[in-house]
Amino acid sequence: MAGKSPWGNDGGDKPESGSGGESGGDKPKGPRNPWLPGGGNGNAPEEPRRSANIEDIFKNRGKGGGGPGGPSFQMPRRPGGKSWLPFIIGLIVIAGLASTSLHLVAAQEQAVVKTLGNYTRTLSPGLHLSAPYPIETVDIEDVQGVRTVRIPDSGQEVKLILTGDQNLVDLSYIVRWNINDLEDFKFRLVEPIETVSEAAEAAMRASVAEKELDETFSGQGRASIEQDVRERMQATLDSYQAGIRVLGVEIEKADPPAQVVDAFRDVQVAEQNADAARNQAQGYAQQVLATAQGEAEAFNKVYEEYRMAPEVTRQRMYYETMERILSQTDKTVIEADGVTPYLPLPEVRRRSTNPPTAVTPAPNSGGQ
Repeated sequence: MAGKSPWGNDGGDKPESGSGGESGGDKPKGPRNPWLPGGGNGNAPEEPRRSANIEDIFKNRGKGGGGPGGPSFQMPRRPGGKSWLPFIIGLIVIAGLASTSLHLVAAQEQAVVKTLGNYTRTLSPGLHLSAPYPIETVDIEDVQGVRTVRIPDSGQEVKLILTGDQNLVDLSYIVRWNINDLEDFKFRLVEPIETVSEAAEAAMRASVAEKELDETFSGQGRASIEQDVRERMQATLDSYQAGIRVLGVEIEKADPPAQVVDAFRDVQVAEQNADAARNQAQGYAQQVLATAQGEAEAFNKVYEEYRMAPEVTRQRMYYETMERILSQTDKTVIEADGVTPYLPLPEVRRRSTNPPTAVTPAPNSGGQ
C-alpha cells in the first residue's frame, strides 16, 4: 500500500534516493519515536534518534492532553459558548444561604434568634425561617434534658465541710438541673454551669453547718440536707434570674477526712459497744421491773383477802410459807410415847423413787 508510514517511511522498508546531486545527501531513515518532538510529523526537522524521557512525555501530554495527539479536557459550556462556572457558584451560594435560614427545632428544644447580635425572639418547637447568616443567627438548646453537675469534680481535691458540732466531713454530691427560661439562661449568665456549681457549694456548706456529724451519716439526715440544699440553690438562682430549675440534689458519699478515718472508726466501735451495753442494762432493768410489778400485784390481791378475813388469811400464809421452806429440807418426825421416835421420811422417799439395783456376783476364777 502506498502512503506514509506512521513511523516516518513512505510505503516501503528501504529509504528513497533522490535524483541528481540530492541523492548523495540522503541518509537512511529508521522508524520515528512518536514521543519525541515532531515524531509523528514527516515535515519536522530531523533530530538524532534517541530514547524518550519523562520530560518529553509530559510536554506532549500538556500540548495534546491525554497522550500524543489526544484532545484536552474542557468543561461543558452553555448554549452560546458561555461557561457554567458562574451558574454553579451561584447555586452554591444560594444553598448556603438557605441552610442558614431554615431551622428545625425538636420537641424538647427551643431556640433564640439574634439579629445583628441583638436578641429578638424565641422559637418554639417546629420548622422556622429566619434571615440568612450573618443577618440573623439562631442558637438551639435542649431545655427539657436533665443536666448534671458533680461536686467535687474528678479532677478536684476533696471537699471538706464543717458541721454544726465542729467536725469535718468529706462530702461528694450530684446536682440535677435543666433550663427553665432560655432567654435568661443565654443572656443573664456568662458561665451557667460554673454558676450552678458555686451556688450548690454555698448551699451545701450552709445546710451542713446546721447539722451534727451523725446526721450527715444517717439516711434521714441526708434526705433533710438534700431538700434544704435544693431549696437554697433555687432561691439563689432565681435571684440571679438564671433561668435554671434545680431538679434535685443527691449525696453520694459522706465520710470523715482520710487523715482521721482510723480514729473515727475506733470512736464508732466504742459507740456501738456503749449502745450494746446500754441496751443490755435497759433489758435487765425492764425484767426486774416486771418481776417487781408482778409481786406487788400479787401482794395487793393477798392484802385484799386479808382485809376481809385476817385470821384465815394469816393462817393460810403461815401454811404456805412453811410448805415452801420445809419442802426443800430433810425432815425428822417425833411422835408421842409408844411410837417409834424416829421416822426417816426423806430416806424412805428416796428409796421408793430409786429402788436398789441387783448386784451380779463375779464368776469364780478358780474353775469351781
